[in-house]
Amino acid sequence: MNLPHFIAKRISVSGHRTFTSVIVRIAIAAIALSLAVMIISSAIITGFKNEITEKVIAFWGDIHINDAGINRTFEEIPINEYRLIAEEIEQLTGLEFVEDRYFLGMRVSGIPRSASTKGGVKSVQGTVMVPGLIRSRKYFNGIVLKGIGDDFDWSRLTRFIVEGEAITPGDSMDHGLLLSKSMAQKMELKTGDPVVISFIKDQSHLRRRFTVKGIFNTGLEEYDSKMGLADIRKVREVMGWKYHQAGSIEVVLDHPDDAEYFTEYIYYEMLPGHLFAMSIRQKFPSIFEWLKLQEINEKIILALMVVVGIINMLTVLMILILERSRMIGILKALGSTNGLIRKIFLYNACYIIVLGMLLGNLLGLAFCYFQKKYQWITLDEASYYLSVAPVEVNFVFLGFLNLATFFLILSVMIIPTWLISFIHPVKVLRFE
Repeated sequence: MNLPHFIAKRISVSGHRTFTSVIVRIAIAAIALSLAVMIISSAIITGFKNEITEKVIAFWGDIHINDAGINRTFEEIPINEYRLIAEEIEQLTGLEFVEDRYFLGMRVSGIPRSASTKGGVKSVQGTVMVPGLIRSRKYFNGIVLKGIGDDFDWSRLTRFIVEGEAITPGDSMDHGLLLSKSMAQKMELKTGDPVVISFIKDQSHLRRRFTVKGIFNTGLEEYDSKMGLADIRKVREVMGWKYHQAGSIEVVLDHPDDAEYFTEYIYYEMLPGHLFAMSIRQKFPSIFEWLKLQEINEKIILALMVVVGIINMLTVLMILILERSRMIGILKALGSTNGLIRKIFLYNACYIIVLGMLLGNLLGLAFCYFQKKYQWITLDEASYYLSVAPVEVNFVFLGFLNLATFFLILSVMIIPTWLISFIHPVKVLRFE
């Protein structure tokens, strides 16, 4: 029989209402609250990163390829070999590379390791962008018209269409226009309304008529307010380009984390000298730097909550040892060693930690479930790019978080058990 476990179990289930029992309940509540806060903060920050990244990629792709030159009017320079480059890039199913090893966040020099990307290229799409002036019956506004073709990946952008439907580039030119919600509200437009967009080409004034076919809202206000989507054939017609030309090539990957590796490989190994490749993180650094700051906040919150749990358990275990000093004296008088008695209190600490963690997981996951279902917490979309606080639970990270929290708190519990060595049977039992 495991004697320390037996005694610890009897102590933990004793029904005596003492001051210690109140302290134990407070410790359980503190651990539960700390773990719940860690789960919720991690789920919200993970949701933030994934939702905003998906929004940016849905509209712009993971990698941009453009001509390195700039003309006098700052218009896009056509890529004549667009289709040939697109076909070659689409064949990339994955990359293998060698990178430095890291230990505790520090680079280990001279010991590289082989690695591979998490996925490959999902799709490649050609686009053309041209600035213009959009006019309705009452208002006018500046717009950057983005021409897209039948190779455009709608799977990510469709869910952001809040009214109407997507445009359908096909054999015949689609005169439909997809506008952002903010621009439609400014110009008092709704689906089915006609608009005229004016362009300047070779010092000539060109006008084209469109019909608002759909309205989208990604929440990225500084980009939504300027952009419109139309059939690439209409935009090529305005620019005077041929069917095989594109202003830029957008590459969509299976996994966003691979963007850096594919960008370097495509730029150095596949593109001719007059083209350059840029990842979406390089194109919009402010958004992704802001997301990195959220990761720092997450680490700070996790560290603080673990410290709170450790301090509470240290206090509780010291109180338990001092209150059970008579029991410790009797066990020592009967021949028990300090190590055996220390195990009793470590088992007792395990019960408290496990119970607190079970309650913490229940509270944290329940909050995430109800927030995802009922969307209680709302946000200012103009400031946070999202109207509702997103939650996304990574169960692999959740398992690691539980194990790390348990063993970290339990390892620190060894410190107060050294008090047992200073408790002598003669002094404790003198007045019994």
